Amino acid sequence: MIQPHGGKLINRELTGKEKEEALKKSKSLKPLTLTALEESDLEMITVGALSPLEGFMVKKDFDSVLERMHLANGLVWSLPVVKSITTEEKKTLREGEEVLLQNEEGLGLAILKIDEIFPHDRKKHAEKAYGTLEETHPGVARVFKMGDFLIGGKIWLFERPRHTKFLDYRRDPAQTRKVFESRGWKKAVAFQTRNPIHRAHEYIQKCALEIVDGLLIHPLVGETKGDDIPAEVRMRCYEVLIDKYYQKNRVLLSVFPAAMRYAGPREAIFHALVRKNYGCTHFIVGRDHAGVSRPDGKGFYGPFDAQKIFDLFKPEEIGVTPLFFENSFYCKKCGAMATEKICPHDASDRVALSGTQVREMLKRGEIPPPEFSRPEVARVLIEAYQVKVN
Repeated sequence: MIQPHGGKLINRELTGKEKEEALKKSKSLKPLTLTALEESDLEMITVGALSPLEGFMVKKDFDSVLERMHLANGLVWSLPVVKSITTEEKKTLREGEEVLLQNEEGLGLAILKIDEIFPHDRKKHAEKAYGTLEETHPGVARVFKMGDFLIGGKIWLFERPRHTKFLDYRRDPAQTRKVFESRGWKKAVAFQTRNPIHRAHEYIQKCALEIVDGLLIHPLVGETKGDDIPAEVRMRCYEVLIDKYYQKNRVLLSVFPAAMRYAGPREAIFHALVRKNYGCTHFIVGRDHAGVSRPDGKGFYGPFDAQKIFDLFKPEEIGVTPLFFENSFYCKKCGAMATEKICPHDASDRVALSGTQVREMLKRGEIPPPEFSRPEVARVLIEAYQVKVN
């Protein structure tokens, strides 16, 4: 099976006596509250999804990632994983001490030993990671709301975040790797999604399945933009689609606990590396992967920038084989799903609906054409939209 990034699957979760001792110690430590993004990063560090990271980044890694898309030790890494603090919080902290990391509800989760406290250059963070300083970009807006300082160091988790949703679909990297092994999957492809799977996505996934043993459908269920479709609705769509149209022994549906960063090309690299930790050998990169648009509808990134960025690295540096797909659609003349690479016909022969058109149809209770969406998926979306409207 493919090796984790850096060669070792990290595990920072305490158990047994060590857990009991950490819980007892935590009651006397200064508490620091995690944002939703920081909490999801903490969970992924703990279970090894962000291997080789063992905690929040110190300055040399933060700077190196922003400037070179590599950790200070030379491993490819494209996005910062950091914990910010306010100026007031900094006054009460010192390097070398331990602090309690708690969630927004006040539940203690982990102990962090402070290796370094350093100024947070938010302008540099935003410009390098997201390629823009426009605060209409959700990632940039999030960075500018962060604290004036960053705090780096290893973490020890003694209490997992308490999830109430998708419990049957929550699998750590060690668990997905075990499933792949039990099914005899030597080659597995991951599909990152924060949207329902329509016919275009289905076509891409099944093309990929022709060259690998199995497919990991890995929907992101952490924090997203307010106008993204809720994770509960998306999960119902995935369930009905897999039930009706996939060979179940060749597909694994498992949730990805990350928050969405909307960093476009850099996030495509990030998503690929993380899926390697989950045991995937291949990763699907489609049009405008992890992209986001300005208020006028124009994208912050080029439609294929997330594919071009892979050219900056040697294949062995990434370790995962990216599978690049163009925008897919149903062609009336071909009588099948297709992409620009294989379809010779005009745009007028293609069934292509904008997100706005689809949302308006769903609000009216209309099922989009079967060339665009499976009716079972459309019915789930219609029900969700009508509940929202009413």
